[in-house]
Amino acid sequence: MTSPKTATLRGGLIQMALKADTDNDPEVIRQAMIEAHIPLIEQAGEAGVQVLCFQEVFTQPYFCPSQDEKWYASAEPIPNGPTTKLMQTYAAKYKMVIVVPIYERDDVTGIYYNTAAVIDADGSYLGKYRKTHIPQVAGFWEKFFFKPGKSNWPMFQTQYCKLGVYICYDRHFPEGWRALALNGAEYIVNPSATVAGLSEYLWKLEQPASAAANGCWIGAINRVGREQPWDIGEFYGQSYFVNPRGQIEKEASRDQDELIIHDMDMGMVKDVRNKWQFFRDRRPDTYDVLTRSE
Repeated sequence: MTSPKTATLRGGLIQMALKADTDNDPEVIRQAMIEAHIPLIEQAGEAGVQVLCFQEVFTQPYFCPSQDEKWYASAEPIPNGPTTKLMQTYAAKYKMVIVVPIYERDDVTGIYYNTAAVIDADGSYLGKYRKTHIPQVAGFWEKFFFKPGKSNWPMFQTQYCKLGVYICYDRHFPEGWRALALNGAEYIVNPSATVAGLSEYLWKLEQPASAAANGCWIGAINRVGREQPWDIGEFYGQSYFVNPRGQIEKEASRDQDELIIHDMDMGMVKDVRNKWQFFRDRRPDTYDVLTRSE
């Protein structure tokens, strides 16, 4: 059930505040965010991190409090855009899997997605996950910017682990966690941009519950600071690793740029799943109501 590649998986999560004013061109902001991330990427690589993940749309502000077409210019193609290509070089240099959450432009259709590219430890592009659930509420006008993805819950067989990706608002929907686990994921990352308020309570409730329900590790990433001119609240950091029993084992600060590193005992995945047998005891034949559209 667990990958034979490693019994212990060294994960890294990077949380960060915005590094350029939002009145700048999106390319200027991208360059500033990349420049700020590189020392932490190198630190992760030198520390032997095997799977590294950044926050949601990590090269840009969380621009969804606006409905400004300016931000369309921040989208990039995947895998042939500059950010994905650059991260492929760092993945290969450090033999490190990197999950790269960016704003994606599909050049075939001209449609935009909230996406995470997955790069293997040899620098090869494994594929992408597109955010499935898109909110449209005050301060989070995401449907203006993102089309809902339909990625079919991919499990990425990396050199070190069976990896899944869920993005921010997705975490409120238990069905996707389950689908990722059923497709084989043993470690799932959730890059996010979430502000203080009701969500801060949910931040340490939903993902530990999902880890326990699915017998998997989860790495949760949130940005930090306040972003002007919107100032919808404080991005409260507190990125963390939670084990398959739902226990948070390592947590970042609330308000600092930070790389956190943690060694995950991947043997816990098999142990927990064998003990609880939630997958065996599922009753999908009784769940028709879950797929009704009305």
